[in-house]
Amino acid sequence: MMRKNYYRKLAVMGGLMIVLLAFQKYTSREKENFPEIRFITENTIPPDLSDFDPNDLDENQWMHLGFSEKQVATILNYKKIVGGKFTSKEQFKKCYAVSPEKFTELENFLILPETGNGEHSGKFKSYEKKEIMVSKKFNPDRLTINDWVNMGFSEKQAEAILKYRNYLGGTFVSKQKFRECFIISSENYIKLEPYLLLPEKTPDSFRNFEKKYGTPSKIQYRSFDPNVLDKDGWKALGFSEKQAQTIVNYRDRNLKGSFTTPEDLQKCFVISSEKFAELRPYIKISPEQNKKHETRQETDFSKTDLNMITFKQLLEFGLDERSAGSILGFRKKLGGFVNKQQILDTYNIDKDIVQKLISTCLLNTSNVPKYSLTDAPEEWLKNHPYFKYSADKIIFYRISNSDDAKIWKLLKLKPEYEMRMKLYVK
Repeated sequence: MMRKNYYRKLAVMGGLMIVLLAFQKYTSREKENFPEIRFITENTIPPDLSDFDPNDLDENQWMHLGFSEKQVATILNYKKIVGGKFTSKEQFKKCYAVSPEKFTELENFLILPETGNGEHSGKFKSYEKKEIMVSKKFNPDRLTINDWVNMGFSEKQAEAILKYRNYLGGTFVSKQKFRECFIISSENYIKLEPYLLLPEKTPDSFRNFEKKYGTPSKIQYRSFDPNVLDKDGWKALGFSEKQAQTIVNYRDRNLKGSFTTPEDLQKCFVISSEKFAELRPYIKISPEQNKKHETRQETDFSKTDLNMITFKQLLEFGLDERSAGSILGFRKKLGGFVNKQQILDTYNIDKDIVQKLISTCLLNTSNVPKYSLTDAPEEWLKNHPYFKYSADKIIFYRISNSDDAKIWKLLKLKPEYEMRMKLYVK
């Protein structure tokens, strides 16, 4: 009986072993070779992409890279704004239609230098490092190149901003459109945004126009004689009212009524080199103008002293009679300028032209009269714009005080007034 139970147990164990071996064989067989699963997502680059020059791509090729139709239009517009050609990966990356993720995908395939060393990249090499200063609200549609330069942009950057404005049809339209100007970094836009006199959003009328006709095109130029254009004629060529008036004044006052060569236009500071290049093929000067034009002697303003400049020379530079008179009148009252900022502080002047003037001319202060508080003539104190309101006190305090330092303490002036007066104290 015991032997029978033993064989029964042995059979059960053998059966279990056979089941285990069969299970092991089943689980250890080779897995089926499934193909690798790939998820297709929007805006991914094609798998067969090879090295390419982004300057050679057309609309369809950009869309093949995963960009939408709107993004492609933005990229091509951006390429026009930077001069018609991408000069570096760094420049291409700044196009806002190219996201950081997309740029990372494309970077290794771009046939471009990392940073630009050419003509265009040099123009914008360090613009983000410049400090932009603005203190009051302004309409960017009315700013000239000099206005942007005074704000802290370089001249080349200012030209690019105006080129973008002209590309939009002569107006930035809204803060949204202004922000799309690639030369204005996010950091600088944040500084400028509170001061912009523009609508927050692009009007529907403009969006509908873009949708139907595309972005407004540049001005359609026709042949013109610059000697017969009035202010409205210059405005039709894309200049603001203020710029147009400056050009007319420059022609009528500086050039005695006529441009003799196309290059004469380039000398007018409100006409940028870029704008002149656009106008140049259409300028047709009548030969009669050259016959009528008298030979003129032009002042070399780079060698002209602002403390010696004459009324006639100020008109020759482009200032109107009111501005020229104000500058000379203020200079006479001061006895001479000791720094160029004083000229900009003069009332009733065209600050754009004066900024150009002080950037061009010299300033010699060696002949400007200066006195100590104790020996300044009474008449001088009472007539000088900086001293006349404190003249009586100075005359009284110096009776018993022969030390300028003590008189300054007794006057108790505001720091800015004292600093201004000390310009004329030896």
